[in-house]
Amino acid sequence: MFVRLGTSTVRHRKVILALTALFLVVAGVVGGGVFDKLKSGGFEDPAAESARAADVLADRFGAGDPDIVLLLTAPAPATVDDPAVAATGTALTAELVADPRVTQAVSYWSLGSPPPLRSEGANRALVLVRVAGEEEDKGDNVDALLEQYEGDFDGVEVAVGGREAVFAEVGETIEGDLAAAESIAVPITLLLLVVVFGSLVAGLLPLAVGVVAVLGTFLTLILLTSFTDVSIFSINLTTAMGLGLAIDYSLFIVSRFREELGNGRSVEAAVIRTVDTAGRTVAFSALTVAVSLAALLVFPLYFLRSFAYAGIAVVVLAAVASVVSLPALLAALGPRVDSLSFRRRRGAAAPVKAEEDGAWHRIATWVMRRPIGVATAVIAVLVFLGLPFLRVGFGLPDDRVLPEGAPGRVVSEVLRTEFASNESAALGVVLSGVAAPSDVATYATALSAVDGVARVDAGAGSFIDGVQVIGPNAASARFPAEGADTWLSVVPAVEPVSPEGEALVHALRAVDAPFDVLVGGSSAQLVDSKAAIFGLAPLAGLWIAASTFVLLFLVFGSVLVPLKAIVLNLLSLTATFGAMVWVFQDGNGSGFLDFTATGTLDTTTPILMFCIAFGLSMDYEVFLLSRIKEEHDRTGDNTASVALGLERTGRIVTAAAALLSVTFLAFGTSGISFIKLFGLGLALAVVMDATVVRGLLVPAFMRLAGEANWWAPSWMRRLHDRIGFDESGPSDDPVAADEPVDPDGLGDPRPDTRISELV
Repeated sequence: MFVRLGTSTVRHRKVILALTALFLVVAGVVGGGVFDKLKSGGFEDPAAESARAADVLADRFGAGDPDIVLLLTAPAPATVDDPAVAATGTALTAELVADPRVTQAVSYWSLGSPPPLRSEGANRALVLVRVAGEEEDKGDNVDALLEQYEGDFDGVEVAVGGREAVFAEVGETIEGDLAAAESIAVPITLLLLVVVFGSLVAGLLPLAVGVVAVLGTFLTLILLTSFTDVSIFSINLTTAMGLGLAIDYSLFIVSRFREELGNGRSVEAAVIRTVDTAGRTVAFSALTVAVSLAALLVFPLYFLRSFAYAGIAVVVLAAVASVVSLPALLAALGPRVDSLSFRRRRGAAAPVKAEEDGAWHRIATWVMRRPIGVATAVIAVLVFLGLPFLRVGFGLPDDRVLPEGAPGRVVSEVLRTEFASNESAALGVVLSGVAAPSDVATYATALSAVDGVARVDAGAGSFIDGVQVIGPNAASARFPAEGADTWLSVVPAVEPVSPEGEALVHALRAVDAPFDVLVGGSSAQLVDSKAAIFGLAPLAGLWIAASTFVLLFLVFGSVLVPLKAIVLNLLSLTATFGAMVWVFQDGNGSGFLDFTATGTLDTTTPILMFCIAFGLSMDYEVFLLSRIKEEHDRTGDNTASVALGLERTGRIVTAAAALLSVTFLAFGTSGISFIKLFGLGLALAVVMDATVVRGLLVPAFMRLAGEANWWAPSWMRRLHDRIGFDESGPSDDPVAADEPVDPDGLGDPRPDTRISELV
């Protein structure tokens, strides 16, 4: 298969390059508008109780959590109750009510001056606004309202915060951070590529592959938005992995091409041999990464699913570009791939040989002389570094993901510190099938007695500590007074997105009621999101383990190699996950890294990072094991093949990891804390895997297992012989060997020039 692919690539290289250029133009023109189609939500399970409560509140009652909160500050020394300030607040509220972009607006002044909507210093008051439109339209409306109302309004200072305002700011920050990350990563990466390849032309090749992968993924995502929701945050993965995998795969392809040229092959033969060996490895490696990312599809949160869409697309496109377009370009360039070289290279007459005194060969040999001691020490260190993950706590992103001083965060901090209760984070409780109004009052009384509840508002009035403190009033008008359905507002006295907020939701849901109840709000969303993620995490893990085992068995025909790969990949992630908690949850280094620790990690981040990092780890594993297997098939010597395989791939894998980590580290400069965690965490995972695990643990385990590395029961061996991926060389393919080749790429294959002669 890969011999035929290589032959077709050589024969039709001009057509392939022309089609690749056309694809780039279409992807750039159509996919360039992807940012306008993506969404900033997706952190909730749409089938969860909190999501259903939010839908009912919005559709039936036109209510729910406020999308934006306007914080009005009176000029000193006035208070919000001074007639002039009150008149301004009333006028602003009326203007918002009449605005077609607003579905609901209530304020301290329109609701009869309830104390919770006024700051403890009486100089600030709130306007709570629900914005019209679906998610994408709502974002545009929020932007317009921010532009119109933020600032001075008749002498009163207006600041805008709330969930939608915060995440609109998060989206804008990420878009700017993305451009900044690219401006950092691309020049550094290009410089390192030129250093690694020793040639400007060769160094540009991975960037070309990366452009194909990234723009192609943009095109894929914009097409997917016609059928499903896609998160704006998937763009970060697209750019990081698009460039990173392009570097990985291009390094492997170009290095093998150069090696084959150095062994005396012609350009055409070198391309065919490269596609059949390195191309085969890249294809299978990409498949292992893709199946790892596919595990994210089991989760109902479209935030996570979006990373699967983007990740699978970028992996497939990077692999196709590396196995098809790049070899076509190499066939066209030939020895000119080393043009603009700044260091002398071996000539075609000087074969490239594995040197036994090479650095990676020496490392492998040293490890294999003392495998038990090395393996024990490395495992102990990795497990120790991973211990902080045992105390991990999970939450949802809020305003504190923004840098200090961001307008949306400033408003939220004022709400936390200067207001007695968090009115903007009230839990909406939907009641269905109510038989009598008295039942609602009884239920509201019971809810108000729950620990962590500041107040319950209903059509009958307000309830505090199990007692009705206010009868029906102006604020009661938002609750239906008649009918079988109504809703209540439960104002928390605790931080909504916190363990205390979760405990409050469980307590509220445990209160008996003579009707159907749905509890919503940000605290309930946290509870339901964790249940959805952790309930399905074992299934995702099982998918990754099973699919990885099957794929590696089909490639290598071994039982032990897939098991070892899975165990080592898990070990390689321990230090990353421990650091994730120690730094981003506990706050160690938060000043230097410029973020605010909240005592929790975003619930989705560990799952996301696990799937991505596991896939990338398997990427390097396949690179290394393929070369070891190739040498073992040739010599039958396990120890020598491990040392030679590591020598042949160690420099490539390390260089690829270093270049990929540069891309991830660039995202570590983001002002959004979970993007910073994403970038720095994956950079650490890649570096640990490519150095400590591949350089120390793999040789140790391979040495300890000996020839058992390649063992499989007879029935599995027969199965592999029947359906496994054939590792035989090109000369073993009689059909391919009889095909004529077009060495010049001019469409005139020479009948007397056969593949068997080239390879």
